Amino acid sequence: MTYCVALRLRDGLVMLSDTRTNAGVDNIATFSKMRVVEMPGERMIALMTSGNLAVTQAVVNHVTEGFNRPSSGKVESLVTAPDMFHAAEVVGEAVREVFGAHGATMEAQNIKFEASILLGGQIAGGPMRLFEIYAAGNFIEASEDTPFLQIGEHKYGKPILDRAVSYDMQLYDAIKLVLVSMDSTLRSNLTVGLPIDLLVYKKDEFKTDIRRRLGEDDPYFRHIREDWSTALREAYLRMPRPDWAK
Repeated sequence: MTYCVALRLRDGLVMLSDTRTNAGVDNIATFSKMRVVEMPGERMIALMTSGNLAVTQAVVNHVTEGFNRPSSGKVESLVTAPDMFHAAEVVGEAVREVFGAHGATMEAQNIKFEASILLGGQIAGGPMRLFEIYAAGNFIEASEDTPFLQIGEHKYGKPILDRAVSYDMQLYDAIKLVLVSMDSTLRSNLTVGLPIDLLVYKKDEFKTDIRRRLGEDDPYFRHIREDWSTALREAYLRMPRPDWAK
């Protein structure tokens, strides 16, 4: 399993993913779920994936190396997309292409065709956008009212986002928030694991601002984990007991 979260804020994007994959309790491995297509000054596009690893790797290869889109009859990729909406359509069609090639065979083997993808970035001449693409190839977009999207094991990290995310929050403050969200997931679900990959993008810069892998030994992430646990315990202890309890 996995956990990926992305925030589209007024000033930029913050994207975070874990790296654990597992096909059983004794078959655990580390694979990056983040892929970046970057042409400084022209485009910065990042993908994060969740689901069947063979499926998502095939989709990522299609959209980064290029494939013949049936809808256009042309070889297209994230490098050739003229805008972010077109890029989301390219990814969605790549998902359907992979399903067409492997879906029936996977079903015959009782393997579910699972793929969820977060696609965020900006192409020169257009706005910064963030999409979630589903296994059917359709997608939704983050908005000012709902500025974050999640895939994978999202339920443990969602409550802190629901309470604290706002479209206008400072970009670097959002780093703390996604790390707390990830830590909550790491503590509650063993199928999500370190290290984690972080990307920060500032609007209209067309290149990544921060791209960093954080592991157990990273001092800042360790500080976040310890401080958040302490803050929760202290907040709990400060709350009064109910007046009807003896």
